[in-house]
Amino acid sequence: MISFEPEPEFQTKLDWTREFCESELMPLNYLLMADKQAARAGKPKVLDEAKFKRHIRSLQDQVKKQGLWGLHLGPELGGPGLGQVKLCLMNEILSQAGMAPTVFGTRAPDTGNAELIAHLGTPEQKKTWLEPIMNDEFRTCYSMTEPHAGSDPGMFRTRAWREGDEWVIEGEKWFSSYADEARLLICMAITNPDAPLISRASMFLVPRDTPGLEIVRNVGTFNEPWGEGDHGYVRYNRVRLPADALLGPEGAGFTGSQTRLSGGRIHHAMRAVGTAQKALDMACERVLSRETKGSLLSDKQMVQESIADSYIQLRQFRLHVLYAAWLIDKHKAYNREVRREIAAVKVSAPKVLMDVVYRALHIHGSLGASNEVELGQMWMNMPWMGIVDGPTEVHKVTVAQQTLRYFRPSDDLFPSYHLPKKVAEARAKYADLLEHEIGAL
Repeated sequence: MISFEPEPEFQTKLDWTREFCESELMPLNYLLMADKQAARAGKPKVLDEAKFKRHIRSLQDQVKKQGLWGLHLGPELGGPGLGQVKLCLMNEILSQAGMAPTVFGTRAPDTGNAELIAHLGTPEQKKTWLEPIMNDEFRTCYSMTEPHAGSDPGMFRTRAWREGDEWVIEGEKWFSSYADEARLLICMAITNPDAPLISRASMFLVPRDTPGLEIVRNVGTFNEPWGEGDHGYVRYNRVRLPADALLGPEGAGFTGSQTRLSGGRIHHAMRAVGTAQKALDMACERVLSRETKGSLLSDKQMVQESIADSYIQLRQFRLHVLYAAWLIDKHKAYNREVRREIAAVKVSAPKVLMDVVYRALHIHGSLGASNEVELGQMWMNMPWMGIVDGPTEVHKVTVAQQTLRYFRPSDDLFPSYHLPKKVAEARAKYADLLEHEIGAL
């Protein structure tokens, strides 16, 4: 039987996390908003940076005492080994508090990079990089996307080749998030352009201070002022690395990246559930609070339809995400069945988020369109759900291809479900029951 209801012990953890996020992390989120607003207005910053960092460490200690640090990792890597269903239930809560990934040790891209090193790294690579990443000692960067190609591996131009005992990397990367802050970049480069696509690329561990590594500029998203941003446009100017900088086998870069990205997609989807739920909660409070034309908004049938549509759409999506997570836990692998469901929820996420957030924003009227509630931020971040970790169109192709694998073409002039054929088969099967001939369709 499929069940998404957590056992009482874990429900206690979920309850603690929800209360912790609401009482400790959300107020910090609002302080950070005020701090950023002050900086943009040229006013003194609100937060004392040293005190803030010490406070974050104290919050991280509380999370560790609960056994919830590094939620995505197994016990062998210092995590709780929750499994994907429990991870999704946690991410649903954490998505509503901006500081949660940092405080719970699940900050992207560091989490995925730690997993890559844990699964593919040599003992020396793990000793040098994995433990500090797990301890949140510095930021890392996953440097894969390219300006002309996005995340299409067939179009990548960044190359790496051997010269003696060294690897040389040359090319440009785009949206290498936190490259300028990172101490380590994991770079995807083509090492054998003539090999089949799945075997063309390799991954390399590139320390930030390596000569030839150039941050051309930082790029922001469209909800940030021009000139600000955390996504590095990176140029690798014949960057030289020792032979042991190769992460995993040569030619296994794309395979490794899919292991990293598949888990991230399911977590993105559940975070979309949490964000959409927050928008729906805001809409429900608003319609019960505001009167117009002689009655509450909640009494208006079109408003009731909006609330009902959001609730139904969100419940359906949430169950689909949990089902995909349950399949991962069941199979312990990203097989074809699992990949189809992950792709499907990845396709659904931006549409559900767009619909639910838009309805909530519309219900709020001018307040919803202002910068004094969070709906505008939710709306501005929504398009990314259809782009990150592969565009929606690519995932639709995956869903279609994996679905069609379960079917075979008809070898007859008419399809197998053609009613005259079905009636003839039924007549032959139950001939002894027939007293009179059945009329042809």
